[in-house]
Amino acid sequence: MLKVNRDDKRPIWQQLVDQAIHNITTGKWPPGELLLPSRELAQLIGVSRSTIQTVYEELFSRGYTVTSRRGGTRVSDCACATRPTEDGAIQGIIPPELPLLNAAVGHLQSWFGDKEHQKAEIDFSPHEPYLDEHFQRNWRTSFLQASTKTDLDSWAYGDPYGFLPLREQIQRYLSLERGVHVSTDQILLTSGAQHSIDLIAQALLHEGETVSVEDPGFPAAWMAMKYRRMQVASVPVDEYGLCPDHIHPDSKLVFVTPSHQCAVGVIMSEPRRQQLLKMAAQHRFWIVEDDYDSEFRYRGDPLPTLFSQQPQNTLYMVSFSKMIAPGIRISAIIGPKEAIRQLAKVHEFTYRQLPVMEQLTLAHFIEHGHFMRHMRRVRNVYRRRHEAMTKAIITSGLSEHFTLSGVETGLHMLLEAEPAFDEEAVTALALEKGIRVYPLSKYCLESDRKGWVLGFAKVDETTIKEGIYRLAGMLL
Repeated sequence: MLKVNRDDKRPIWQQLVDQAIHNITTGKWPPGELLLPSRELAQLIGVSRSTIQTVYEELFSRGYTVTSRRGGTRVSDCACATRPTEDGAIQGIIPPELPLLNAAVGHLQSWFGDKEHQKAEIDFSPHEPYLDEHFQRNWRTSFLQASTKTDLDSWAYGDPYGFLPLREQIQRYLSLERGVHVSTDQILLTSGAQHSIDLIAQALLHEGETVSVEDPGFPAAWMAMKYRRMQVASVPVDEYGLCPDHIHPDSKLVFVTPSHQCAVGVIMSEPRRQQLLKMAAQHRFWIVEDDYDSEFRYRGDPLPTLFSQQPQNTLYMVSFSKMIAPGIRISAIIGPKEAIRQLAKVHEFTYRQLPVMEQLTLAHFIEHGHFMRHMRRVRNVYRRRHEAMTKAIITSGLSEHFTLSGVETGLHMLLEAEPAFDEEAVTALALEKGIRVYPLSKYCLESDRKGWVLGFAKVDETTIKEGIYRLAGMLL
C-alpha cells in the first residue's frame, strides 16, 4: 500500500511515484501485476483521484507500466530489467575508459606557460594584448546598442559563413588597411586561429597527408595538424624567414607567418616570398598565411600579404585576439570562393555557427569607429613599450651576449642564445625571481634553437625595464 507522509516537503504525487517505482524495481510489484483503479486507490490512500491519475501517467511515461482499455494498468514486463542485482549494487561506478590524447595536446599548456600553479610578478607574455577600462567601456557600449537594435531573426540559426554585417566590416577593413580586396563570400568567420587551422585540416586535407610548418613556429598550428592525424614536416627559419628549399616535397599545405615570424620575429624576405608562391603554384599546395599581429609595425607601413599577390591557393588568416582581445574569440579565414564554400560546409556540419552576440557587438564596434580608435591608441602604447624593451635589452648588456631579433613588427621579440645554453634552468630560475619568460624551445618542433620569446604588450615601460635588468643580473 502506498502512503502519504504529510511532513515530507515533496509533492504528494512525487512521494507516491517514488514509492511505486521502488515497489516495481525491487519486485514487490512483479511484472504483469494489475494496479488498483485510480478511483479505488485514491479512496484507500485518502487523496484526490486526479493525484492518482498523475501518478499513473508518470509511471506509464517512464515505462514502468502499460495500460489498455479493458486490461487496466499493469506493471510492465520490461520493468524487471531495472531491478538491481547483487552484482550490480557496486559502490562507485567505474566510467568508460578514456582514449589517450595525442601528445601535441599536452604541449599546449606548457607553451602558454603554466600560470595556474605559479604566479609571476612580471610576465613577458607574447600571447596577450594590452586591455584597459577605455576599451571595456566602448565594448560595453557596442554590446548594449547592438543588442537593443537586434531583431528576432538574428537569434535564429545563422549563416555558417558568419554574420554578414560583420563580414562586410571586415571586408572594408581589409581593403582599406591591408590592401586585400575580396567579396564577403570569400570570408569565413571562426572562433580563433586554432579553430581556423582545425577547420582547414578537416575541410581541405585528407588524413595522413603531409603539411609543412615553420620551425620554430606557431605551436598551435602543428598541434592541430598532428591531432587531425596529418604528417607534420618542419621547415627551418633563418634571418630571412621560412626556407622554401626545405619544404617537404609531398606537402599539401605550408603554414607560414611571413609578416612577423611567430617566435623568431623576422620578416620574410621578398625573394623567399616569391619562391614560396612559385613553388605553391607548381606543386599545387595550399599556403596558409597567418597575419596575427602585422598591424603593429614600428618602421614603415604593414607589408603586402601573400594572399594579395597570389589569392588562388592562399588562405589568409586574420584574428582579433591580438588586435582587440582573445576573449572575443572571433577570427576569419579569407580565401578562394570554392575553398571558403567547402570550409563553410564543414563548419556548418561540425560547429554550425558562432555565437551571435559577439558578432553583433564586434560589427557595431567596427562600424561606429571604436575599432580604429582603439587601434590608434594601442599602437601608441605598443610603440612606447617596444622602445622601452629594445632600449633595456641594449643598455643592460643582454644584446652583447644574446641575439636580438623581431624588433620591427608585432608584440614580441626574440632574445636568442647558443644551442648549448641551459634555457630550461634559466627559465625556472627567472620564475623563482618573479619573472616569467617564454622559452624558444616550446616553439620548436625539431629545431634545437634556444632563447626567450619576450612579449611587451601587457607590461608597462617601468616594469619592462625592471624585468629586463633583473633578467640581465641573472644571465651576465
